[in-house]
Amino acid sequence: MKRKSRLAAWLLATGLGTLAVSTSARAEDGAAALAGKTCGTLESRVAEIPGSGPVFLRSYDSSFGVGQTSELPLREAAFTYDNALAVIALVACGKTEPALRIGESLLSAATLDRARRQGRLRNTYRAGAQTQKPIPPNGWWDVTANRWFEDAYQVGSATGNVAWAGLALMTLGQATGEERFRNGAAELARWVVANTADPHGPGGFNGGVQGFDDKPQALTWKATEHNTDLVALFGWLERSGTAGDWAGPEKAARGFLDRMWADGGGHFPTGTAPDGVTVNRATSGLDAQLWPLLLRGAPEAWRAALDYAEKAHGVDGGFDFNDDRDGMWVEGTAQAALVYRLLGRSEDAQRLLAEVAKEVSRGGHVWATREDSITTGLAIGPDSTTDDFRYYRRPHLAVTAWTVLAAVGWNPFTGERVK
Repeated sequence: MKRKSRLAAWLLATGLGTLAVSTSARAEDGAAALAGKTCGTLESRVAEIPGSGPVFLRSYDSSFGVGQTSELPLREAAFTYDNALAVIALVACGKTEPALRIGESLLSAATLDRARRQGRLRNTYRAGAQTQKPIPPNGWWDVTANRWFEDAYQVGSATGNVAWAGLALMTLGQATGEERFRNGAAELARWVVANTADPHGPGGFNGGVQGFDDKPQALTWKATEHNTDLVALFGWLERSGTAGDWAGPEKAARGFLDRMWADGGGHFPTGTAPDGVTVNRATSGLDAQLWPLLLRGAPEAWRAALDYAEKAHGVDGGFDFNDDRDGMWVEGTAQAALVYRLLGRSEDAQRLLAEVAKEVSRGGHVWATREDSITTGLAIGPDSTTDDFRYYRRPHLAVTAWTVLAAVGWNPFTGERVK
């Protein structure tokens, strides 16, 4: 009898094994319950929009009188990243039909933009049924000013958001076998290569474009997060045999990550300054540490980034976005739970999922933060004069989707289940 088997027999004989099995079973039941609740929330939000046609979901939930925002730019905002995650999460739940309704909107937007460019996907659209072509980006009527407004960020195209939309379409292509979704993802990838590639310094791809169509502003910084997304997207396109040269772009994005890892000395810096060359050491980002570990073929040495995250970002119950540790970022805590699952650290994963489960709102969406608000150390846009980007305690679509992925055990970068 192997040592491990003898130990198990002894534990069962003494009754301690029964306790361990019971505790493990309760943890698994808790994850299953969390998955069921959050999957049901996403499915119900799609079903609430009449008909069976294309939809986008509101990013900030306001069900049961919870989470309503008075900010007009956000009230009906359907952020592309959030909806892409919702597609992937619904497929992970086994709910392909509602996933398709969101995916059809992403595909339509990827195929035709109001600027008549294929692959130009905006950061934000309006929630609800999508009946117009091209689908217009988000906007709102200001009664006081008596005119229509749009937001410079929302009408822009961030590289990472485009990549996540591509991953969502690849997920649908895999789930349905329909080539048109892979072709749509390829359109998005071509836009990224044509508009954001930058060989200077560490190479890779920059942040994308911000601003209105008549005065677009290039985002010349580069993000570890964005280039991680692109390694996943280009690699998946290459493996699927989708027409195009994806090996070269994948190598460029991966080269950026290798350079960041080398410069970080055991962790990943967030990326570069606006010159596209100088490493940004002003703050630390949790997603920059976690997401590379989800990549297919991630080097074992990169696992040190998780050790770094535990020390630099760890807070009571989970993780903060940045290293000032002023509160729990629930989305990132769910991401960490998924990484723990991937690395075989199931007890750590279940511990985090139990904390995330405490943050489910009355309406079923998961709160973005445990505290009223937390800092990120990042700026909203190129015209910001301070690190004005914060996360607030609001029920949020992306947080709910990441909770699904962690509870179900689904890697959004590969379209595969993890243990």
